[in-house]
Amino acid sequence: MTTTYAVLSEGLEKRFGQVRAVRGLDLAVARGTVCGILGPNGAGKTTAVRLLTTLLRPDAGSARIAGHDLVRQAAAVRRSIGVTGQYASVDGDLTGRENLRLFARLHRVRGPAQRAGELLDRFGLAEAADRPVSTYSGGMRRRLDLAASLVRRPEVLFLDEPTTGLDPASRNRIWDAVRELKAQGTTVLLTTQYLEEADRLADDIALVDRGRVARTGSPARFKALIGAHVEVVVADADVLTGAADVLGRLTGGRPAFDRERSAVGAVTGDPALTLPRLVREMDAAGVPLLDASVRPPTLDDVFLRLTEDLAGDRTDGPADDEERAA
Repeated sequence: MTTTYAVLSEGLEKRFGQVRAVRGLDLAVARGTVCGILGPNGAGKTTAVRLLTTLLRPDAGSARIAGHDLVRQAAAVRRSIGVTGQYASVDGDLTGRENLRLFARLHRVRGPAQRAGELLDRFGLAEAADRPVSTYSGGMRRRLDLAASLVRRPEVLFLDEPTTGLDPASRNRIWDAVRELKAQGTTVLLTTQYLEEADRLADDIALVDRGRVARTGSPARFKALIGAHVEVVVADADVLTGAADVLGRLTGGRPAFDRERSAVGAVTGDPALTLPRLVREMDAAGVPLLDASVRPPTLDDVFLRLTEDLAGDRTDGPADDEERAA
């Protein structure tokens, strides 16, 4: 069983005083996949990563990382993983090349200079290799930080919000690196606040809430939970109610009005509801349209819906803020 999963945790718990930051975390990540860890602020994501990377010791539960016991074989776990956190760990006074050579020597990698050169080329940093890191842009620093975590070619890579604050070009470079790592067999755990990032990269998603995994599934499975979003913009505001009646009948959902735009929308789980059918039904009902759309849900739609549902289910007070507790 453990050979199937690069990360397998059962009942992990962590307290900071009276705060239960992680409370029974169950997680299974298959080897060679990308798992997106999502959740609202204070859900326990960062504490979970710190536990799984041996930076914190769990109060209860167990986990195996790359086949090694998280507590009893912590040194072996650390040899098997790479970690890139929310803040760059590289030294600003050293050059990019010096940083990577230093990391390679610390990890006793053969040919540290060669390995540093390979990574500088891979992350588009060769031209800036001999400049002090203090002169790098934020995107360059994050790429260098990711390169440093790959000096040893880890079996499992933990990325804790690696693209926060980056421009689109820098973000795309890191996304390309993650895809390349997956193709080479590396398992990646990615916490992110960018839903598009999880949608593009993750094979599976774990939605964390109040220190435990509330839901798991592929991005497609998550999107199927709420269905497609249907909207029409009418030519005459007087027929808006009629348009809403048609939408309610077609979707089975509750129409939502945007009277400023003379628009009405609803969510449907019916895959047979196509744009041509929508237009035909509106025409048959005598509703003139300016625009109409049937679009699949985005992961942002899903995240908002699920976190609203989770908030409504809570009965034991506000969410814990694990970063504050830590």
